[in-house]
Amino acid sequence: MSTIENRRRFADNHAAIISHTKAWVDKVIVRMNICPFAKAEVQAQTIHYLVIPPARFNNYLDKLWDACQQLDKDSSIATTLLIFSDPEMDFDQYLDLLTCAQQQLANDNYEGTYQLASFHPDYCFDEQATQDAANFTNRAPYPTLHLIREADISKALSNFLRPEMIPERNIEYTRRKGIVEMQSLLDSCYDTPTAE
Repeated sequence: MSTIENRRRFADNHAAIISHTKAWVDKVIVRMNICPFAKAEVQAQTIHYLVIPPARFNNYLDKLWDACQQLDKDSSIATTLLIFSDPEMDFDQYLDLLTCAQQQLANDNYEGTYQLASFHPDYCFDEQATQDAANFTNRAPYPTLHLIREADISKALSNFLRPEMIPERNIEYTRRKGIVEMQSLLDSCYDTPTAE
């Protein structure tokens, strides 16, 4: 079953969407060490997963504001994944949302406080071929905005040797794995049983 078929199949099942996203965080982000700082947050259970149903962009931006406010008030949450369940949100629409979200952070005076990382099932870096396995460093089961505290990023990077090499290492690693293996891994996330 294709990615878009899976997204349509689970569009209304928020528990399944969270289970699939957690499987992706575990299988790709943590086990492949795409983000060297993620494992500690997974183990500490400090990641907040928020599924957002189909809506207008303004509603999406309201949800982003709410997530920022929650991080302001709740230090037990290290980071929030805003997961968009709309199966028809293609990559171009997602990029428009990302641009608006980044502008919203600036407008709300959150620039420098929070940072966004971006993920989409069809993610493709500028000037990269669609079939380049390196794109899987930013491919997730569903369109996702990752809201991160800037202070936490700075702290994590200060304890990491040569952090500037992380993206280059990830590109080399995913290319060694290849497009077939990376796609298979992403597809397997949809087979994860829904947590009770």
